Amino acid sequence: MLDKTLEPASMEAKHYDIWEKSGAFACNPASPKPPFCVMMPPPNVTGTLHIGHALDNSLQDILTRYMRMRGHDALWQPGTDHAGIATQMVVERQLAKEGIDRRDMGREAFIERVWKWKAESGGTIIRQLRRIGATADWDRERFTMDEGLSKAVRKVFVRLHKEGLIYKDKRLVNWDPKLHTAISDLEVVQKETKGHMWHLRYPIDGQEGRFIEVATTRPETMLGDTAIAVHPEDPRYADIIGKHAILPLVGRKIIIVGDLHADPETGTGAVKITPAHDFNDFEVAQRHDLPKINILDADARLNDEVPEAYRGLDCPTARTKILEDLEAGGYLVKVEDHILQMPYGDRSDVIIEPWLTDQWYVNTKVLAEPAIAAVERGETVFVPRSWENTYFNWMRGIQPWCISRQLWWGHSIPAWYGPDGTPFVEMTEEEAIIAAEKHYGEKVLLTPDPDVLDTWFSSALWPFSTLGWPDDTEALKKYYPTDVLVTGYDIIFFWVARMMMMGMHFMGEVPFKKVCIHALIRDEKGQKMSKSKGNTIDPLGLIDKFGADAVRFTMAALTAQGRDIKMSEGRVEGYRNFITKLWNSARYCEMNGCLPVSGFNPASAQLTVNQWIRSAVARCEMQVREALEAYRFNDATLGLYQFVWGTFCDWYLEFTKPILTGSDEAAKAETKAMTAWVLEQVLHMLHPFTPFVTEEIYEQLFAHGEKRLISGEWPRLAEDFIDKDAEDEMGWVVGLISEIRSLRSFMNVPAAAQIPAMLKDAGTEGAARLETHKDLVLRMARLESLAITLENAPKGAAQGMMGTSLIILPLAGIIDMDAEKARLAKEVEKQDAEIRKIDAKLGNPQFVDKAPEDVVIEVRERRAEAEAVCTKLRAALERMA
Repeated sequence: MLDKTLEPASMEAKHYDIWEKSGAFACNPASPKPPFCVMMPPPNVTGTLHIGHALDNSLQDILTRYMRMRGHDALWQPGTDHAGIATQMVVERQLAKEGIDRRDMGREAFIERVWKWKAESGGTIIRQLRRIGATADWDRERFTMDEGLSKAVRKVFVRLHKEGLIYKDKRLVNWDPKLHTAISDLEVVQKETKGHMWHLRYPIDGQEGRFIEVATTRPETMLGDTAIAVHPEDPRYADIIGKHAILPLVGRKIIIVGDLHADPETGTGAVKITPAHDFNDFEVAQRHDLPKINILDADARLNDEVPEAYRGLDCPTARTKILEDLEAGGYLVKVEDHILQMPYGDRSDVIIEPWLTDQWYVNTKVLAEPAIAAVERGETVFVPRSWENTYFNWMRGIQPWCISRQLWWGHSIPAWYGPDGTPFVEMTEEEAIIAAEKHYGEKVLLTPDPDVLDTWFSSALWPFSTLGWPDDTEALKKYYPTDVLVTGYDIIFFWVARMMMMGMHFMGEVPFKKVCIHALIRDEKGQKMSKSKGNTIDPLGLIDKFGADAVRFTMAALTAQGRDIKMSEGRVEGYRNFITKLWNSARYCEMNGCLPVSGFNPASAQLTVNQWIRSAVARCEMQVREALEAYRFNDATLGLYQFVWGTFCDWYLEFTKPILTGSDEAAKAETKAMTAWVLEQVLHMLHPFTPFVTEEIYEQLFAHGEKRLISGEWPRLAEDFIDKDAEDEMGWVVGLISEIRSLRSFMNVPAAAQIPAMLKDAGTEGAARLETHKDLVLRMARLESLAITLENAPKGAAQGMMGTSLIILPLAGIIDMDAEKARLAKEVEKQDAEIRKIDAKLGNPQFVDKAPEDVVIEVRERRAEAEAVCTKLRAALERMA
């Protein structure tokens, strides 16, 4: 028997353990069932479950459970990422507490220590994913540094190098001077900083008294200037393009070039070019073959390329001294306050320097072409399609990908160097020694490359490396290409695009047929969540408080395509109430004997109310199925929510109470069987979203321990279950009761008051329906009487329309009509004021053009809602008059 109160915690632990031990999560490559495969974006092995993980994995689990129920051999491939920098920092901090520096213990011992940490502490997030009910095939769990995946990484590197698509080059990288490594753009955080804009003047060579003025927020980098750029069509500088300026404090001649990078409308139209310390300037230097002078060392201190007075200084100290010397020399024109975005390392929290250094690169331009074409051909489709434009824009302007990192933890670059620096790239050191001996004609000592690969390099191979590539496994044959990737838009560039490139190049096929891009989770005010703001939400805390089902349903319900998700504890509480409603309805069914009847055929229902609910179930199933297959998670949950709370609980169960307490045994038996059948279909449809509560109800009321809902089939409802006549008739009853209730509420009629009602212009069909369902309407609308009338409404009556019929509620003597008119008039004024306020905002081009699109949409929706309320209020006032 179902407990009176729903207790999620014990129920969740019980069912998850049973599911996992039963093998319900496992795929079977030998199965004749059609495959369904989704790749779990591998969380960092250092990670703990955050709200983004909860969203991502809830959606994937919903799809996986749904496809299992639809008869597919489903593989949800789990795993974790070795997370180079993050993991190395965790272990380094651990060592620091013991007074140990990794450099003292040596590379090999440090890596052993990292593996030890991984074995002891690296499984936290996987354990936490189980808390949300994730049914990934844990027996197939992968780690990006497993031997199998490491072999795939080496194979890819070697092959791309032999094809000329991996090469070494000296280019700008994001350099972290604290961690002493290049980092990816994703690991750089822009912080708004109050700074200054310094205007400097450089003398024109050979033109006494003529200067060219430039501006910079980082005057210390001027020591590395190698050019000044002006717009080629700027008349102010036409005569000096190709001539030289003299670099103050250094005395070096630097060329003046015409380049579109310079904007004649900004400042003086002249821009200082520091190719070794600015990404845009580097591109200018590439176009004009300019020298690139690196003035910083690995610690971001000025090096020997600058005048002796500044060598060894850190950037802030050098800036102060350089500005003093510029001012003394007459080169400082003016200084202005300026707000700028400064790049910081997300883990080191130090300023990141664009730094010129030798690194390994992938020629992504070549790899991008087939990946672009595949999306153009529709082999991979983004949902929503609008994200394809983001993908195309980035891929068509793609830059070489820096794949080397100056770390110890990660995939070692399979390159070894000969005595003259020649690299030998092979799968193993033994193969490199053979290649070197062949190259030099003798045995030589090789030095391994000290760097490791960017974490994203191994992640880019995830859709096929996890399935056994480069071996030709049965899993690879069956599950590649995968069906759908579910991820946030923030890693389209870093992960989605790179998987597309690698998949096309090494497998000859796209890695996934669909890419479902969900929005990012923000707080209830629409602000980005951050620890500094104190507005983060702990998903495990939500699970402890409201249960995993409530968290999962909330995630799905808030995932509207194209909109960021506004998350709050209150929303989860609201959906917890929905789950409680389901639980209580199941208890009602159990207590009233509405239990499954063997051989019951819903198509045999004779009562209109039962034909109607059967029809409503069929329509709900259709809506949920179509929504899930289009990845419209919010539409699927909306359909379920409205059906369960509204149609089933609020209407059907109330409609059928008189039948269950009546004397017609045949009607009673049919209704009990139908109620149980409906509840069973609901449990199946809700199971992908709320697996724990549905499994518990199913176990106690339907399965009795013999079978599990997780292994059940999705409802297959016949088309003839839909009954338009029953829908029309019961829809009329629902509409009549709803309108009477709405009028009562609108007019502040006391809840307990039994009032009369009349129906005008009901027609023959309406009169017949009223005759059939009169007792039902009287009970549910709290009326003392309900009659058909030909008369107009008496004075002091509230009126409402239902189709062409007029509903009349004579309220004289029941409520104070004058007071109600005054209240409604005041409410009209309030809504009018709100509409004027919204119109002023929407009439402001600054708001419409600059506010985020979802904010503008939300304001327009608020206006439509206020207008609808106002219209209803005015109509009520007119009828009262």
